[in-house]
Amino acid sequence: MSATYTIHPLVVGSKRFEKGFMTYQQQMGTPYVIPLYAWLILGGDKKILVDTGELKPIVSPDREEFIGGKIETIEEALGRFNLTPADIDIVIHTHLHRDHCENDYKFENAVFYVHEKELELVHDPHPLDYRYQEDFILDVEENGQIVPLKEDTEVAPGVKMIHTPAHTEGTMSVLVDTAKGKALITGFCCIMENFYPPKEVKGLGMEVIPPSTCVDLKKAYDIVLECRDMADILLPIHEPSFAKGDPIG
Repeated sequence: MSATYTIHPLVVGSKRFEKGFMTYQQQMGTPYVIPLYAWLILGGDKKILVDTGELKPIVSPDREEFIGGKIETIEEALGRFNLTPADIDIVIHTHLHRDHCENDYKFENAVFYVHEKELELVHDPHPLDYRYQEDFILDVEENGQIVPLKEDTEVAPGVKMIHTPAHTEGTMSVLVDTAKGKALITGFCCIMENFYPPKEVKGLGMEVIPPSTCVDLKKAYDIVLECRDMADILLPIHEPSFAKGDPIG
């Protein structure tokens, strides 16, 4: 029998750039700040974290004001739940771009789940994909903590990793059973507007907006559509409205 979980968004970093980096060809030039999350999943036998965030997040009042939440180190964020990195049993990686895995070495007791393609790419990335940096996963890799996945996998009862290669070839989204239904943490970098575009975009015949950083644009569009219809609760991985930290589920 699967557990019923609560998901806690932890803001462990941020990026400032143009909004169009999230929404393909839409609102280019619009200043934007995205939160970088680690998602703490509680309620089962295992303490689970999705991604580990930035090692040294930039904390500034203007960034926190934009996203509407506090930016913390991973230790500060977990500390609010009386936890440390050593208390986490499972780390799920959506993908291995550096801002999603810079704190991996701190999770000495965790089992790490990641698609095998990400392990290939982090060691031998294409020049265009400069966001990979293998230094951040070497410790857990050498310690034998990583379980590479080839396909969709339930890593705990009610927590399923789903291959959604929109952002990178090994991107995995995470489907979680909650009291309010199935919640999907998207593995690809997006915001809520990707799933629910404004009327002027819909007027072009587009049901969704693919992420700007993607492997294959048309395939990414289809994946966004599939994910939109897959869950009761959508958690786009960089959506600012979750930064205030309210529990989900």
